[in-house]
Amino acid sequence: MTSKQKILIVDDDNNIAELISLYLTKECFETKIVNDGEEALREFQRFSPDLILLDLMLPGIDGYRVCREIRHTSEVPIIMLSAKGEVFDKVLGLELGADDYIIKPFDSKELVARVRAVLRRFTARQTSAPSGEKRVSYQDLTINLTNYSVTYMGKQIDMPPKELELLYFLAASPNQVFTREQLLDHIWGYEYIGDTRTVDVHIKRLREKIKDHPKWSLATVWGIGYKFEVKNG
Repeated sequence: MTSKQKILIVDDDNNIAELISLYLTKECFETKIVNDGEEALREFQRFSPDLILLDLMLPGIDGYRVCREIRHTSEVPIIMLSAKGEVFDKVLGLELGADDYIIKPFDSKELVARVRAVLRRFTARQTSAPSGEKRVSYQDLTINLTNYSVTYMGKQIDMPPKELELLYFLAASPNQVFTREQLLDHIWGYEYIGDTRTVDVHIKRLREKIKDHPKWSLATVWGIGYKFEVKNG
């Protein structure tokens, strides 16, 4: 018998948390509810969830910090929940390593669909290359999607999963131009409802960590999108 996938629900509004739990329990998930950031970090270790639904506005440690703390040790999928729909808030959450962002109030079917989609992507990511590394290498740059590492100029570079996935996706198809919409679809998936500025912010962060090289660069194609440009000679 297949064990149920476990969802940790972190929300200080217990009525909302109970409602989410009801939706997910009906879909055969096992759920656990916590109401603040400190408890979320403790329960993350004990419960070992397959996915976390994380409210941003929590007493004490807020959702952004909870996400940051978890990302230091784990790639477990995180979907942020918030009544704040500003692009800045979405981008900040995604920059910190969240896999998706849902604005309250939300439709129960959409919530369940987003949870399933994020879990599918995470499972595919974990099992996509069991027999060999998914890695691209250029002079002074190696991006390894199998163990989520980037080596630049001989040094290991820390970056959130989405930044690394975006860099790998572009570098794996050198000189191919991708629109912002294509990149949103490939990296964030499931008809991700987000502003294309998300892509611009992630590219900006990548450029702060990985400078243009004489042999390659992260290039903007004005009016279209981006490409990983490999230079001859």
